[in-house]
Amino acid sequence: MLKRFAFLICTITFFSCENKNSTDGLSRWEAQAARVEILRDDFGVPHIYGKSDADAVFGLLYAQCEDDFRRVERNYIWAIGRLAELEGEEALYSDLRANLYMTEAEAKAAYEFAPDWLKSLCVAFADGVNYYLHTHPEVNPQVITHYEPWMPMFFSEGSIGGDIESISTERLKAFYEGDTALAFLETEDIFTEPQGSNGIAIAPALSESGNAMLLINPHTSFYFRPEVHLVSEEGLNVYGAVTWGQFFVYQGFNEKTGWIHTSTFVDFKDEFEEEIVEAGDKIQYKFGNELRDVIKQTVTLKYKEGEQVKEKDFNFYRTHHGPITHKTGEKWVATKINWDPVNALSQSYTRTKLANYAEFKDMMNIRTNSSNNTVFADADGNIAYFHGNFIPKRNPEYDFSKPVDGSNPETDWQGLHTVDESILILNPGNGWIQNCNSTPFTAAAEFSPKREDYPAYMAPDAENFRAVHAVKVLKEVEKLNLDTFLELAYDPYLPAFEYLIPELLAAVGGGKNGEQSQVLELMKAWDYRTSKESVAMSVAHFYGENYQRAFRSMGRFVNPMSVAKIPTSAEIQEIFEKTIAQMNGDFGTWNTPWSEINRFQRLSGEIGADFDDDKSYVPIGLASGNWGALAAYGAQTYEGSKRLYGYRGNSFVAVVEFGDRVKAKTILAGGQSADPTSPHFFDQAQRYADAEFKNVAFYRDDVEKRSTKRYSPGEKE
Repeated sequence: MLKRFAFLICTITFFSCENKNSTDGLSRWEAQAARVEILRDDFGVPHIYGKSDADAVFGLLYAQCEDDFRRVERNYIWAIGRLAELEGEEALYSDLRANLYMTEAEAKAAYEFAPDWLKSLCVAFADGVNYYLHTHPEVNPQVITHYEPWMPMFFSEGSIGGDIESISTERLKAFYEGDTALAFLETEDIFTEPQGSNGIAIAPALSESGNAMLLINPHTSFYFRPEVHLVSEEGLNVYGAVTWGQFFVYQGFNEKTGWIHTSTFVDFKDEFEEEIVEAGDKIQYKFGNELRDVIKQTVTLKYKEGEQVKEKDFNFYRTHHGPITHKTGEKWVATKINWDPVNALSQSYTRTKLANYAEFKDMMNIRTNSSNNTVFADADGNIAYFHGNFIPKRNPEYDFSKPVDGSNPETDWQGLHTVDESILILNPGNGWIQNCNSTPFTAAAEFSPKREDYPAYMAPDAENFRAVHAVKVLKEVEKLNLDTFLELAYDPYLPAFEYLIPELLAAVGGGKNGEQSQVLELMKAWDYRTSKESVAMSVAHFYGENYQRAFRSMGRFVNPMSVAKIPTSAEIQEIFEKTIAQMNGDFGTWNTPWSEINRFQRLSGEIGADFDDDKSYVPIGLASGNWGALAAYGAQTYEGSKRLYGYRGNSFVAVVEFGDRVKAKTILAGGQSADPTSPHFFDQAQRYADAEFKNVAFYRDDVEKRSTKRYSPGEKE
């Protein structure tokens, strides 16, 4: 891909900028806006209708900017490598990282290389944002004042890119600033809510209607994605969640197919230790019996310092394995990831218009979805699971979980595994499929794939408590409808405490005093189910956190006793006493219901907004995915607060039933708009707390009935 980009850079002497400035583009924007109609429903969800797909994309970006321009803006500031212009010099290595894998010139070349249909969508993306800025002069862009069609080439990351954020900026800095090696410690924050998702597909045999069903349950940071509906006269009719600034629905469904991505642990990137040979100004690396030139490039990055914008030049290096990202000892290390933006965007957009499993599988064979598993269902009654998608073939004689010898040609990737070579489940006999960022080897009960049939790098995923929970409730399924499917998805059982609480009770006996005895009697009677009223849930949460701090994380393994130090009774007693004292100190008493501690609050639409114990909130009965909650609610304290405030977990959630007419229910954390003056800023909060999902208006007649506002982009109210 880099060679192809280099060739294009040399041969393309002029890049067309179809919207170089707003004056030149205005007539085109106005003409396109006239072909777009946006209907906002009673929850503010934009239903966007366009003559063409490009018209719908134009309207989508305009609507996204209306709802939360700052998040659209920041995603692109970060993605294209200009974050230091907003946040200062400390962000320079984030910007350098972006350029290591694709420079602006290479992004432009990729755009020129794209098929015409994709170019038209990229132009519509840029035009939609630029027209919003033109019609909203009160909005002041922080860094990017004009959006270009090549910019989406950078923003396949986060959905179907190569997981560039896993590249350590600290190790980049050590290498490019000090020519030093810096150890990379993969530390796990035991209190951070697990990132990922739950996906569950139900076969027709287990549904009340005889139709396939799908749970779309991403666990992201709140307000990470809005809810949208896109329709065009070219066959587009897709509903779901889109990451701010992207022009394709990421998690969602159309009339015939639906999909949910869950974060994967497939090994899809590798580190190659290069043997560098320097002679004068020439830098080469060994590969087999030859010496190859290291590619050296220079980039000038800008950064903010006070009121000034300064510049800094960086020289960076690449081999055929990828960019040099750090050193181990004296070895330069190249980190190879998937970076194929044209095909990645093509795959992501194509996915939204498919009609059945066969078409979906063909799309998956584009193989650019690095970071995800996919759970699927369709109107023909198929359910399926794809474990990973971009999976390099490797020589099994080498351990690719560690850096490998880049000078040895036998360590090079040997192409990609096809979908059929990867782990694939289709219509298992048990009638359900689940994945909760967990091993695929329990995804379909006894019909799950077998670990010994696949190379180790294809599925190193461990089991977790969410998956244990999913299997438990799915084994009891008889006939589901949308409402009972939601009840399953919100089952309050927390399997992690099956391990923690009996161990606690066995270690501390009846307690040392009356207060301890009261707590222990409460925990002995607890059924390991969370609720707003539960005091046992409050105690269990803080005991579990203190236990993790002292011994190990509960986030990734089912049986903690098999993989970690077994604490002594005295150590458990100490953690127990610490928990009671902590709760008495923070809340006045340990005897505090969970909903007085666990809160949902949205005080402003700012990214990184504050929380306040003294201001209004919505009580929440949900719990952390670390404990095995399917409906995950990650909450933590913030500076100046004692209570817990939600920040990650269930965000956009949907249950979908296919058939002659698709039916769905959804919820969105908080609301559609980031504007505190909007009626849709926090209008779904109580529904979110109560799992009272709204019905989706998918067909035009339903949208018309629910419509509260109708307009074309640029129209004044």
